Amino acid sequence: MTGRAQRRHAALMRGLRTLLCVLAAAAVGLFFLIVPFRALLPADDVAPRREGEMRLHFLSVGQGDCTIVEFPDGDALVIDGGDGSFSANDALIRYLKGLRVSAFTLIATHADADHYAGLTEVLRVFGAERVYLPAIASSESAYRRFLTAVEREGCETDTLVRYDVIARSSGAYAVCISPHAAEETDENDASALLYLEYQGVRVLLCADMSAVRERALLRELSLTDTIFDSGAYRVRLEGIDLLKVSHHGSAGASCAEWLSYLSPAEAVISCGAGNTYRHPAGETLERLSSVGADIYRTDELGTIVVAISGGGYTIQGGAL
Repeated sequence: MTGRAQRRHAALMRGLRTLLCVLAAAAVGLFFLIVPFRALLPADDVAPRREGEMRLHFLSVGQGDCTIVEFPDGDALVIDGGDGSFSANDALIRYLKGLRVSAFTLIATHADADHYAGLTEVLRVFGAERVYLPAIASSESAYRRFLTAVEREGCETDTLVRYDVIARSSGAYAVCISPHAAEETDENDASALLYLEYQGVRVLLCADMSAVRERALLRELSLTDTIFDSGAYRVRLEGIDLLKVSHHGSAGASCAEWLSYLSPAEAVISCGAGNTYRHPAGETLERLSSVGADIYRTDELGTIVVAISGGGYTIQGGAL
């Protein structure tokens, strides 16, 4: 082979190698366009749920919120999904895979990215039967991506407002206490406030509502403690078992009057270690302690799991 022929052959081989690399990269890109790469992540080793047990998982997702209600029938209610950061999404998907849930319902309590953004990835990896959207939308690009994911998956959609109920055949149910159906203007105060009950154990999940909304709810409760009942599904807030503390334990929520009425036995705070907001606030912790609540924090304990069965409950922090 002459020198010229050798050079032509070498150039041809380089071209073929380049073409093969481009085709391989395109194939990989197409694969991950169809199959989200997090679908390939290994599942966390989560202890299996016992028969007849309902579990609440307060995930450690940094300075964000994510609560998973694992119903006794194996379905799950994912309430918020963290801020959509790489690490938070990885933690969320691995944990959900470890739960081996049969079907998902998603709730975005309000349109703050630290609450809804991670739900986009949940939709991409798992899909969902129904998605509850915030009462007040957002113009942020992350929120538009979330809505696009909801539309792409063809999920049924709704908005949670007062007296809406999510009920299961096991007897577990959730009642939305707030927001009202109309005239909501403040994004945080319009966030979904959910009351859960199973086997007599009562839980209140606050998103980011402020002391303003807390005092408004107290004024309604002063009329009658049955005001938030929805048909046969009763809501009793006085002396609840567990409170998911509002707004990551900020000073502007969990006012003294509200906590005095609730008088929770346990309080869970979702916040990130060393966060710039300095959540939870010292005064909020003092108010919780003054009503006798035992405090559990995701920044200190990691993921917190509450298991409800037999009319009682256990709490475990820092464990899968």
